[in-house]
Amino acid sequence: MSLVELIAQADERGLAASGLACLDRCVPVLGGDDDLLRPLWESLAGGGDWAGELAHARAVLGTGTAAPGEAAVLTRRMLDAVPSPHSGVWVRKWADGCSVAALQVHRLLDAAPAAAARPVTARREGRTDGMSPLVAAELRRQIRILELLADRGAGPAGGLRQALDVSTEGRRVLRAVVSRRARGRG
Repeated sequence: MSLVELIAQADERGLAASGLACLDRCVPVLGGDDDLLRPLWESLAGGGDWAGELAHARAVLGTGTAAPGEAAVLTRRMLDAVPSPHSGVWVRKWADGCSVAALQVHRLLDAAPAAAARPVTARREGRTDGMSPLVAAELRRQIRILELLADRGAGPAGGLRQALDVSTEGRRVLRAVVSRRARGRG
């Protein structure tokens, strides 16, 4: 199933986790700490104040050392658009927007010169020919997370925990890319 189809079939909780995972993987672009969004993940699992934790994350990332450029702008937009509460029609629109933005962030940060010219929309629909490794990995993560969240056999907490693990791996990859780019400029 394509990413677009998976998003269309996801429930509100899956959409909120999918959008949060996209934002979580892109946090290094804004200079955020690895555990900054963990309270939001905990809130999705049923134990926390989504609105309060969201306000805290926005405040912290508002004072972070963001990398300059379009990737930071896209990540900031993802953060600014987080719906509170994480339900209703807005969560689907936000999750879909986060999916596109996260793929664009990865495309922008990709070292392959041709990667920046390729649009991400077709990738989400399943056309993956000529895709750069960084964008391909992000697409696979997004699909995997939605599949984990749709798997009722894993249970609600198990699916979220597995989705967080997948997202953490992706955040480490992007943090390394951001760090490498910063060293190249410095």
